[in-house]
Amino acid sequence: MFKTLATLINGQNARAEDRVRDAFAIELIDQKIRESEASLRAAKATLASLIQRQRSEEKQHAALTVRISDLTKRARDALDNDREDMAAEAARAIANMQNEQTARTGTLDQLEQRVIRLRTSIESGHRRIIDLKQGAIQARAVRREQNIQMQVTRSGIQSGSVEEAEELISRVLGKDDPFERTEILADINRDLESDGLADRMANAGFGKATCATADDILAHLKSGRK
Repeated sequence: MFKTLATLINGQNARAEDRVRDAFAIELIDQKIRESEASLRAAKATLASLIQRQRSEEKQHAALTVRISDLTKRARDALDNDREDMAAEAARAIANMQNEQTARTGTLDQLEQRVIRLRTSIESGHRRIIDLKQGAIQARAVRREQNIQMQVTRSGIQSGSVEEAEELISRVLGKDDPFERTEILADINRDLESDGLADRMANAGFGKATCATADDILAHLKSGRK
């Protein structure tokens, strides 16, 4: 049971961590870029130190070459003049310098390899930081779009507000025009008034009746029996 509870707690903590990382993703990206840039600056400083040491070793190696060449010539001159003692002393000095030169050659080889590896790593890191910055720009654009979408959702534009507003507009536009109805009623009243006047004039003997009456029907029936 305790193992199950521990698993549930770990899962909840992982989900909480994911939510925090999602909420502060842009800030975390910027922080990682700053850390990467700091590491790149440190690597560049190390490379500069290595190159400086490499140049110093090269100068000392070249100086040893010049000294060995000079002492070798002097030792030969000493032998030519039967000064074997001085030639032997020069030979000991030349041997020491050659040994030092060999050691410095090994150091130079190591420095050269380290410089090449570090320079390659710096170039790769520089390209990756550029890619990170481009990715950060895209992430900010996506986050702005997400924030706008969230604001739109909270404002109700994506809920039933649009449909409700459209329905209200349809109801307003679909209602009868009161002015048009008033005009229609006026026309009806005028027609009624005209019909009444015609009936009154017909009853007074001016013109035919506008509608049939019971007297007309009865007269018609009586005429049919004759």
